[in-house]
Amino acid sequence: MPALEKLNIDTPEQVALEFSLATVGSRFLALAVDTLVQIACGLMLFFAVSLGAVAASFTIQEAAPWLFAIGILGLFLIYYGYFAIFESVWNGQTPGKRVIGLRVIHTSGRPVSVFEAILRNIVRVADQLPGIYAVGIVAVFLTERSQRLGDLAAGTVVVHERIRAGESREFASESAAGPATTQHGGAKLTADEIAVIELFFRRREQLDTFGRERAARRIAQRVRQRLEITARIDDEQLLEEVVAEHKARGRFR
Repeated sequence: MPALEKLNIDTPEQVALEFSLATVGSRFLALAVDTLVQIACGLMLFFAVSLGAVAASFTIQEAAPWLFAIGILGLFLIYYGYFAIFESVWNGQTPGKRVIGLRVIHTSGRPVSVFEAILRNIVRVADQLPGIYAVGIVAVFLTERSQRLGDLAAGTVVVHERIRAGESREFASESAAGPATTQHGGAKLTADEIAVIELFFRRREQLDTFGRERAARRIAQRVRQRLEITARIDDEQLLEEVVAEHKARGRFR
């Protein structure tokens, strides 16, 4: 079955979002960057363990078993834990994916969860077989959403991230200003509700004017009902303020 170039998702709020699926080439570029980072981490681990052995005044014979055990554990964490840890804490990105502009998301469009990040990378062992990710490459070409086995197991896809230069900084400044002047009760929103709003923020520049206004209106209507907001305020401004308030309140809980 030929792979699609686009992934269209209708959120529970009936907001249509479109993602560009990552190609094998872009995924390998990201993997190449991550591999360089892993090699650097491995070298640092080697030097750290060696210096630790010297500092503890071990002889070479006494240090060997410790160095071997720590080295094996460290290499395992660097090689397999690296992807799962970064994708869990960086919202579906590793250093390589961030450099190339890729992100792992759930097929529903929501951010990848910790469990899903771990699961997709446990199956990486099978995707690598029999070498150079041969199984994974075949799976990407044969699946409709360009998924390797790990993605199929976790229900995830890899997409291109298309955020305007400076957009994150702009949103950060808007968020910082929001809580000082608004009291909408944004802290009451759930993590999933906030994720939907932030997903809209990341994709709104790719929508035409009508699509952007319609998406903002539908999400804002749900937020107004949820928080019982009656004040007249622009839809996107409202969404920015409730997200800012939610995050600000979260820091002080």
